Parts: sequence; C-alpha cells; structure tokens
Amino acid sequence: MYHLSSLIVHYGYFGIIVALIGGIIGLPIPDEVLLTYVGYNVFQGRMDYLPSIVCAITGACVGISLSFVLGVKLGVPFLQKFGPKLHISETKVERTKKLFAKFGPFLLVIGFFIPGVRHITAYLAGINSYSYKKFALFAYTGAIIWCTTFVTLGRVLGENWIDFRFYFSKYSVYLVLLFLLGCAVFYNFWRKRKMQKVF
Repeated sequence: MYHLSSLIVHYGYFGIIVALIGGIIGLPIPDEVLLTYVGYNVFQGRMDYLPSIVCAITGACVGISLSFVLGVKLGVPFLQKFGPKLHISETKVERTKKLFAKFGPFLLVIGFFIPGVRHITAYLAGINSYSYKKFALFAYTGAIIWCTTFVTLGRVLGENWIDFRFYFSKYSVYLVLLFLLGCAVFYNFWRKRKMQKVF
C-alpha cells in the first residue's frame, strides 16, 4: 500500500490511471483498497471528487480494453503462458469460464466487484470474439459503477477508511460469495419475468 500511496502523492491523478491499468491487466494491486484510498484523499481535500472518479474510470477502461485486445489477438495460449505471471491461475480461468458461459455480458459488469474475476472477463470476451461495441457497453458500465462506488465509499468513510481495508482483506471471500448469491437471485428473477412475458 505504501507504493500505491507514494504513486498517488507523486503523480496525483495520473498515478490513479497508471495503477488501475496495471491492476486490471492483472498486476498484484489491491484495486478496491486503492480506490477507497483515493476517496480518503478526496475526504482530506488533497484531491477533487469528480476528477478522481474520471481518472479512476479512465484507468479501469484502458486496462479492461487492453485485456480485451490481448484476448482477441493472442487468445487462450496467452492466458496459459502468461496467466501465472499475472497472478491469473488456471483455476481462476476455469471458474470464470463457467461464470461467463452462464452470465455472459452481465459478468463484464459485475465482474469488477469480484477480485480475481475482473482480471479475466475481458480476456474471455476477446477470446469469445465479442464485438467491441457489446464489450464496451457492459465493461465500461461496470467500470463506472465500480470506480464511483469505491471512491465514494472512501470519501464517506473518511478517517475510518482504514477499517474497510482491514475488513475487506479479511472477509473479501465471503463478500464475493454473498455478491454472487445476490446476482444469481437477481438473474433468476429477471429470467423468470422474461419467460413470463414470452408466454
């Protein structure tokens, strides 16, 4: 975290963009903690709210787009060869493949909120030959919601943002499971309503 805070202190808004590009591609950067820390800087008055969100969204969108392009150009062999170096294990890839097959584009939106999944969804979208327009609609929407949520959270928590860092690190797995459960319930409800309209 010290390196990330130094990056933001020395490079300001540009540092947010660089850190998030690296984090989305797969470098070991605690993205949610970074975004919450940015929100804390907004709370402290060291950064402005809207520019912080815009820079965060820019970094997330550039990172996710690079991942998509790599998926299109290099395909599965890239993930197999370089995945472990980017902390993308074969287990994560297989798990995300199953989620992607079930939820499709929806995963590009919610995948941002699932550590270990957001790094892979764009690769899979590229590998599965999604059109850029379809990819951009869902992925960029997810980036906007994700960045705004965590920067705002840091701003609201203020001095207590460090508690979020602790609890997120400790309970992130349970939060992910709860989030996935909620998404599954919502998806089933939406699907049933859609089926009722058809018949």
